[in-house]
Amino acid sequence: MSIFPSILRRSCFGLGALGLSVLVLVSSLPGDEPIADHWNPAKHLALDSRLWDQKDHVRLTLGKVEKDPRNPLFTADKPWENALNNLYPNIVYDREEGCFKLWYKCVLADKEAVAKLNPPATIHDVGWLLLYARSRDGVHWEKPSLGLIGFDGSTQNNAVCRDCPNVGVGKDIHDPDPARRYKMIYDVGRGKMRVRFSADGLRWSDPLEPKGLEQSGDTHNNAFWDPASKKYILITRLYQGERLVTRSQSQDFLHWEKPLLVLRSTPEEGPAHQTYCMTAFPYGNIYLGFLMMYHAGTDRTVDCELAWSPDTMRWERLAPGTPLIPRGPAESYDAGCIYAQAGPPILHQDRLCIYYGGSREVHRGWKRHCLLCLARLRLDGFAAYEPIQADRPGVLVTKPMVASDDELCISADAAGGQLRVEVLDTPGYGLADCTPIRKDVSGFPVEWQTGKKFADLRGKTIRLKFELRGSKLYAFTGVK
Repeated sequence: MSIFPSILRRSCFGLGALGLSVLVLVSSLPGDEPIADHWNPAKHLALDSRLWDQKDHVRLTLGKVEKDPRNPLFTADKPWENALNNLYPNIVYDREEGCFKLWYKCVLADKEAVAKLNPPATIHDVGWLLLYARSRDGVHWEKPSLGLIGFDGSTQNNAVCRDCPNVGVGKDIHDPDPARRYKMIYDVGRGKMRVRFSADGLRWSDPLEPKGLEQSGDTHNNAFWDPASKKYILITRLYQGERLVTRSQSQDFLHWEKPLLVLRSTPEEGPAHQTYCMTAFPYGNIYLGFLMMYHAGTDRTVDCELAWSPDTMRWERLAPGTPLIPRGPAESYDAGCIYAQAGPPILHQDRLCIYYGGSREVHRGWKRHCLLCLARLRLDGFAAYEPIQADRPGVLVTKPMVASDDELCISADAAGGQLRVEVLDTPGYGLADCTPIRKDVSGFPVEWQTGKKFADLRGKTIRLKFELRGSKLYAFTGVK
């Protein structure tokens, strides 16, 4: 939700081959402005196992996404889009320019297509382009003619970079250098990482070789600024007979610590089911990851699971073997593989937008298309606790926490049921005193019929008891 009035904003829908920007008047009404920054040290997602001292008759269930009926949002309809292999979508909502931005992977798998590059070049025997698209509403996408990269005797295409496999792109508002506002990290082979910088996300610097990332790469490399550590966090791959997820950090995006293994398949899964890649982002006061699991030993499909971490170093799969974004039925547009976006989901019209590349084909060979798709999730809705039995309430009790805000607010689905909250051992804040919540809410304040205010508890160590009857608890704020 935006708190800003109508403002002058630079639009990414500009004039001319280079997308020259113009100023446009944008009216930002409450709920209209998309949000991509979800870091909130006061927000606790219920899936965080560190929160709970007691869990009775409850189970943790994954949130349910809804796929946009217009999927895929665009097709490979340009001559240079030879094979949108894995797509590796990088999504940004640019508040300064008022638009959605996408950078996506294109492989030139056919020799005839490679020959049209100016000049021709290959890495791993194929050509590589990084393509760019933009959207006002997040659904209808434009592939602008940028005039930057030569293909088939013309620069009228939407390529912004070439010879750059497995790119992660993001906008970094924390870097004081405007020439480094956009950052790119990719590999030209295992252990051969490269970075580039850009002022606008279109025109990129020459590649630089970062230090400390030996053995990394060959996956959707992705990095983000961590507001807690004030460092850049890189999620990439280590290969040791199977694909493994590693993590590194840097102060300047050029000098990195040695990547450490942070996630792999279970011993029971073994190499037959591998952690192909993971794109990560801060959310609430923890970190979430879209984990792509490659079923190399069975049908060669790729599923998108959910992982979480308290610190970006210790990662846990929330529901191993169960995808957050399920693949579609046989022969559908996303029946074979799903590769979720790099960059945090974008909150738009009260729903989290999760973009992904969906392919009909399984993970086999270069020549296959993975097309942009969209799935939506309710705010904070990655996972929730709910009662195991419909006729028996579920109970959650937190560990001791300090009341830090004037209100205790929750995100929950309670339509058709109810949810009540008690502050244990505190008169006037009991379950019987709580005004029941009987609707689906996000950031909704809890009230007690005794007139007691949560603000009166600020600074005190308390424990919260949640009673769930036909309801789901996703998140809460107000304590630390």
